[in-house]
Amino acid sequence: MFPENLSTPDRTADPTADLDPRFVFDFQAYDDLGPGQRWSSWLDIEPLSRGPEPRPDWVVTSQGAIDTDLGILKTGKEADVFLLDRTDPHDPAQSVVMAAKRYRSSEHRTFHRSATYTEGRSMKRSRDERALKRKSTFGREVAAAEWAISEWSALQRCWELGLPVPYPVQIDGTEILMEWITVPGADGDEDDGPQTAPRLAQTRPDPALLASYFEQLRSAMMTLAQAGIVHGDLSAYNILAAGERLVIIDLPQLVDLVGNAGGFDFLQRDCTNVCGWFERRGLAVDAQELFGDLVAHAF
Repeated sequence: MFPENLSTPDRTADPTADLDPRFVFDFQAYDDLGPGQRWSSWLDIEPLSRGPEPRPDWVVTSQGAIDTDLGILKTGKEADVFLLDRTDPHDPAQSVVMAAKRYRSSEHRTFHRSATYTEGRSMKRSRDERALKRKSTFGREVAAAEWAISEWSALQRCWELGLPVPYPVQIDGTEILMEWITVPGADGDEDDGPQTAPRLAQTRPDPALLASYFEQLRSAMMTLAQAGIVHGDLSAYNILAAGERLVIIDLPQLVDLVGNAGGFDFLQRDCTNVCGWFERRGLAVDAQELFGDLVAHAF
């Protein structure tokens, strides 16, 4: 039996009527993100999957940041590159647009032609290696992951060597987030927003800038050779011209100069491709001379 002076609460009354207004605030749920959005995975991935330290100031590390796809930037045989905005809605200062390179998996059809690049590499799991050799669906998925990891490792190594490559922000599965290399908008107008830096092959630099570009590239190739590695697919099509500086991209096939039987052949080809482009633009360079210099300074 309940005491007669106790009454049952009125369930129809406003439950917030007696609340102090100082403790009332608008609540916005962030569980429902918009199309093409996801939560930042920065703190969800293991530390080794994050870029090398010291990190640039523009890297957004907030767990409250939201990633928004801005559209495709470039398509390729192995991967597609998208633009991705990472912004903390509570701290707009933490905002950056990055390039997201996403390797294809089961539908991929070209990795099996890359055996000459991967010679000398080993895989951690024999099961994965067998799947690659059988070229099964799982094998193609393994290939996509392995090439993403290869490019991630190459970007990290090259960045730590001081080479002109995009800063690698993070890797998550077959997706690599990296620095978006840009140039000012139309006519140099910053209000027009940055634009993706053009490939070197798309540029027509004046003689002074052309000579500067070659010296930058020669220096980068020298650093690679001294570290015992070769780009393996270097040409004017995977070098970006960011104003007066060059940035080397597309590094998944980085070749060990000695561990790969074709290492010096790849180096020779890189020299031929690079020098051929500069010669066609009117600069007097010699591929054999460049190759000799790089071999002499290797290791």
